[in-house]
Amino acid sequence: MYYDDKIESLKQIFDADKVELGPDSIIVDGRRYPVIDDVVILSGAGKQTSYVKSRLNAAGASQENENFAGDIQFTFGQEWSKYPDILAEHEKEFSQYFDLVEMDSLKNKRVADLGCGNGRWSYFIKDKCRELVLVDFSDAIFVARKNLSDAKNCLFFMCDIKALPFKERFCDFIFTLGVLHHLPTNCLDEVRALKRYAPQILVFLYYALDNRPFYFRFILKAVTLFRAFLSKIKNELFRKLISVLGTIFVYEPLILLGGAFEIFGLGKYIPLYDFYKKKTFVRIEQDVYDRFFTRIEQRVTRREILQLRDTFSDVKVSDNLPYWHFLCSGD
Repeated sequence: MYYDDKIESLKQIFDADKVELGPDSIIVDGRRYPVIDDVVILSGAGKQTSYVKSRLNAAGASQENENFAGDIQFTFGQEWSKYPDILAEHEKEFSQYFDLVEMDSLKNKRVADLGCGNGRWSYFIKDKCRELVLVDFSDAIFVARKNLSDAKNCLFFMCDIKALPFKERFCDFIFTLGVLHHLPTNCLDEVRALKRYAPQILVFLYYALDNRPFYFRFILKAVTLFRAFLSKIKNELFRKLISVLGTIFVYEPLILLGGAFEIFGLGKYIPLYDFYKKKTFVRIEQDVYDRFFTRIEQRVTRREILQLRDTFSDVKVSDNLPYWHFLCSGD
């Protein structure tokens, strides 16, 4: 079994006295968790995906309450099954997100990727840390497992990050990029809640366009109304079509317009240009899917992020794209 040499790590993560391995499960202090394709299923029946239920021959409706969004789980599972590949441009994005992090400091540490998606960021950090814990509540976790199949220092868990059964300070460093703003609870409060698990947390939350001209926010309001309608449609052929058309007729024209304005140093005044100007078609298409089929989208200002100093001893917000990513520290 994949976890044969990871029993001590499992004990530490769960703060368990005893961990036993079965052919298709791990047993932590008497509590059994199924294992599917090397992914430990920590989610209870009410939060399991249809795929997991089918593999476990389980039944029961998904849990629907104010603290769990089954439609978000479905969308991200579908997104990463349709866009599973780790692209060359993801490496540059990884460097952008981690500009606040001393990478050498992670060498002997346990790192956790919460809301890992297809594992695109974990892929570039797996060789820079001692151990890597990947968590996602959707079927994307199985995509991440495939993308990190050559890594031997990873542990994979399907779980709602709001209900982690891990001990306090189970890891040394957490990163959660583009995740918390899709939860049905206040994203900044969720950052505060993660403090119990690690002394340092790297976070990316959608920005409220607070460093952009006023018309960016006007456009966002119109897009938000459009997204509220589209996110209700589950037909995958329709979603694919919208993702392709959105790339061709919205994103790429704005990128071209921004390029023309950039000749005069004005590219930053064109929506989407700064971040997408050198992205491939498939990378943009994946983001269109993400933007228009995810019902919940919270946005925060830099000022609101700095208010996290009521919980952390230090909060550093990067001045660089993507906006806003920030590092929270504090014992």
